[in-house]
Amino acid sequence: MNAVVSPLSNLLSWLGRRARFGLVCAVLLSLQACGGGGGGGSDSTGSTPTPAPSATSTYGLSLPRAGLVPADLAVLVAEGDALGESIAAYYLSARGVPAANLIRVKLPTKTDAISASDFATLKAEIDAKLPSGIQALMLTWTAPSRVVGTCAMGITSALAFGYDAKSCVSPAGSCLATQASAYFDSDSTQPWTDHQVRPAMMLGARSLEVAKALIDRGVKADASQPLGDGYLLRTSDNLRSTRWSDFSALPGLWSGRLKLNFLDNSAGGSRDSVQGSSGVLFYFTGLELTPGLATNTYQPGAVGDSLTSYGALFPNGGGQTSVLAWLDAGLTGSYGTVEEPCNFTQKFSKASVLIEQYYRGATLIEAYWKSVQQPGQGLFVGEPLARPFADTPSFKLEGSQYLISSRALRPGASYSLDYQIGAAGSWITLASFKPSKAEVQNLSAPLPPATATALRWRGPCPTQPSQQCTLASSP
Repeated sequence: MNAVVSPLSNLLSWLGRRARFGLVCAVLLSLQACGGGGGGGSDSTGSTPTPAPSATSTYGLSLPRAGLVPADLAVLVAEGDALGESIAAYYLSARGVPAANLIRVKLPTKTDAISASDFATLKAEIDAKLPSGIQALMLTWTAPSRVVGTCAMGITSALAFGYDAKSCVSPAGSCLATQASAYFDSDSTQPWTDHQVRPAMMLGARSLEVAKALIDRGVKADASQPLGDGYLLRTSDNLRSTRWSDFSALPGLWSGRLKLNFLDNSAGGSRDSVQGSSGVLFYFTGLELTPGLATNTYQPGAVGDSLTSYGALFPNGGGQTSVLAWLDAGLTGSYGTVEEPCNFTQKFSKASVLIEQYYRGATLIEAYWKSVQQPGQGLFVGEPLARPFADTPSFKLEGSQYLISSRALRPGASYSLDYQIGAAGSWITLASFKPSKAEVQNLSAPLPPATATALRWRGPCPTQPSQQCTLASSP
């Protein structure tokens, strides 16, 4: 997924037109241990120094990737589960996930809940079998879906954090905040490496036919750059509409890039749901029951959910609309809770974060997980690697400048391209950038002087976006 340095032939041609230049040193930079790149932005730039363009040493740069890749994902199957085996085989083929990433585990699949003690055994088995470098998990079963001890965690969250009563509420039904996730709105593309968290997602299909359709939607979504509508509803159910303040500003903020619609029916007298619409990409609401989901058509990669109590309490959602109904209607991802969360907005997806992370090139599993601040009681469902806004970053030499392109830069964050002279020399900024909104950035920077010996790309740290890290540098 990383950008590739301009071919050597292009460099030689460029140098041939400038006979005074001698040796060319093209060094492909790899990512530093501090991880991948930041979020979205515009192409506004700050004032920068302008070194004399000489470049007897012209360095190439591989920009940090945005988004997990198939090799990062482990696919989990319960031993003896014929449906799970078929789903896994189709998924590995469709997504190119390495066969070594298929993990079979001992798991009872007849009940929707697993005890905390049995889950501890399961998690230890999974952890022992995972190949090194695995960053995220996909579950092929729909039962069990929750882990029950003194309180209940969604199994996807329990796999990410381990079962911990701090991540759910005891006694059940108490209106309390739960453990916050360090992964929330981070710039990490390696969650296990950076945060010691492996986000997990249940595919959420109860038949092979449904599973194949869902996987196909995810694959079709990749790099599709959809222009579909997004709907953000403040319904007449005011207790479940506590996310509305996050919704209301989004249509204006995304004007010209996405068509988002904020519908306010808090006073009643209008509609509380979206029905008969086509090309829906985002759908966030707050209702006990969300009618008409199947009357809409959805873009591949579409995501949506409702802030309600038991959307992920299988098998019947506690009488509320199940998260699986969102997938059955044609969406590619959804989220709900397995025990009473009360109406804490932090326990549900924050649309502003999800949409921005998704638009900057994150996969569905990354964007959804990064949008929930307190996910312990939640269950994430869908096709994890769907990536409709895939980033294709590039860094190339053209004439006497570098051209930089990426949609992964975080709005409002600072980035810089720096050079160094000598191993102990100070770093000097070639160009600095501060994007204002999430979109593809097309930036430029002058070449370093001939005496430059190293180059680096700086931006928000994967674990702390408010701090600066070196995201890529020469050896």
